Amino acid sequence: MSTAVLPTAAGTGPLTGTGTLLRLALRRDRLLIPLWLLGIGGLLAAGPPGLAALYSTATERAQAATSMSGNSSLRALYGPVLGDSLGALVVWRYGVVAAVLTAVLSLLLVVRHTRDEEESGRQEMLSAAVVGRRAPLTAALLTAVTANLAVALVATAALAGEGLRGALAHGLALGATGLLFAAVAATTAQLTGNARLARGLAAAVLGAAFVARAGGDAARDDGSSPLSWASPLGWAQNIRPFAGERWWVLALYAAATLALAGLAHTLAARRDLGAGLLPARPGAPEGRLATPAALAWRLQRGTLLGWTLAFAPAAVLFGSLADGAAALLGDDASTREILHRLGGEQALTDAFLAAMTGVFGLLAALYAVAAVLRLHAEETGHRAEPLLGHPVGRLRWAAGHLLTALAGPAALLATAACGLALGHGRGLPALLLACLVQLPAVWVLAAAAFTLYAVRPRAAPAGWALVTLCLLIGWVGPVLDLPARAMDLSPFTHVPKLPGPDPHWPPVAVLVAVAAGLLVLGLARLRARDLTT
Repeated sequence: MSTAVLPTAAGTGPLTGTGTLLRLALRRDRLLIPLWLLGIGGLLAAGPPGLAALYSTATERAQAATSMSGNSSLRALYGPVLGDSLGALVVWRYGVVAAVLTAVLSLLLVVRHTRDEEESGRQEMLSAAVVGRRAPLTAALLTAVTANLAVALVATAALAGEGLRGALAHGLALGATGLLFAAVAATTAQLTGNARLARGLAAAVLGAAFVARAGGDAARDDGSSPLSWASPLGWAQNIRPFAGERWWVLALYAAATLALAGLAHTLAARRDLGAGLLPARPGAPEGRLATPAALAWRLQRGTLLGWTLAFAPAAVLFGSLADGAAALLGDDASTREILHRLGGEQALTDAFLAAMTGVFGLLAALYAVAAVLRLHAEETGHRAEPLLGHPVGRLRWAAGHLLTALAGPAALLATAACGLALGHGRGLPALLLACLVQLPAVWVLAAAAFTLYAVRPRAAPAGWALVTLCLLIGWVGPVLDLPARAMDLSPFTHVPKLPGPDPHWPPVAVLVAVAAGLLVLGLARLRARDLTT
């Protein structure tokens, strides 16, 4: 356990050095934050033109709002429909997604600049300088404040054309949600000495908030359920952008955020640098991991289990929606056309299921890239070098993590197939094939992320940019009817739309070949370059 070396210079206070640490954090995040802003802003900016194309008149929007508000499953996914203006429909369709993305950005930033820094040993070196005891945590929270102010501004600008008052309300709702989860992450970072566990605990709180909101919104169509009010994501909806704004709800965010930030500072003052308040579980007295692949599995199995537990209920929910898709859409030809763009030209229920398997494929790609980038974390954290000092080659070391990154999505997609089959009541084999056919596209993104890491470790985070691009193409492209050249940038565009007739298989073989080629290139480059020291 490391103990902080506190500064002794005259005039040093607990917040000394906060400004310097803040500038350092913002410099390190000069690419990460803009990429997230681009994704969130692009998602919201694409909403008005896309929905305007679907519902061109006030009558159509009112009918759509009434229809969707009466569907409890859709309310669980997206929240209650609180108005029939174009702005209100955009907030309904994309608001929860944008709030979750903002929360994820915030918790990643805070853990990155607190627990990650302590775990790597960099914070101990910084603390040997004139840096106050509270400065690192305060700087991390101020970094999150800066990012969330930017999110609020971007969201407001994206929706300002639908009404400045409603756009500002939605922007503030997103920023406040992000700040609250930044404070949650600041608290979890004090509880454990492990950055991955700190992120996992904060993500679990976010997941619980989503489940509470979903349950409350499914029960009532106006967001007034106690469960909805128990969730910060429900608070964002109850600010009611474009539907009679409730500005006082922001006070709930302020109170909760200040309370959690104060708790985080109190806990930070009661622990040693590098340690967590929760006792660490001792390891086995004798090592039982005989191969690099076994070590990689041991490091990543908890993450895979968490993703699996998230996939299962989501798939059951999506499956339960499939049978009602045709009845919900009724005679809305525009919405049917969008769904066919997402899921192919088969029957509407099959198109819905194909669209959902595509969503699960994109989510599995997020896991795959995260698993690949564990190699980068092991190298930059100086844990790979001692391992490679033994009779373990670089290729064997990398292959262990790649095996998890390539096989893990297969397990996730198989789980999704089981959930869809359970929720829909359809035979498992057809849905299993529909889900697993997404694997080649997932592998292409994982292989591309690995190649970026192998060629230039500092470029490894660009793997997230590739996934973000595919997410935007997959979710927004069909709504905006993007040209084929733009849609073809995503490997998921080229997989067959199953379940459905006459699948086209040659692109699947091409995707597998591309993934294999990228992996070979990455392994060759990893073997040739020097490790980060």
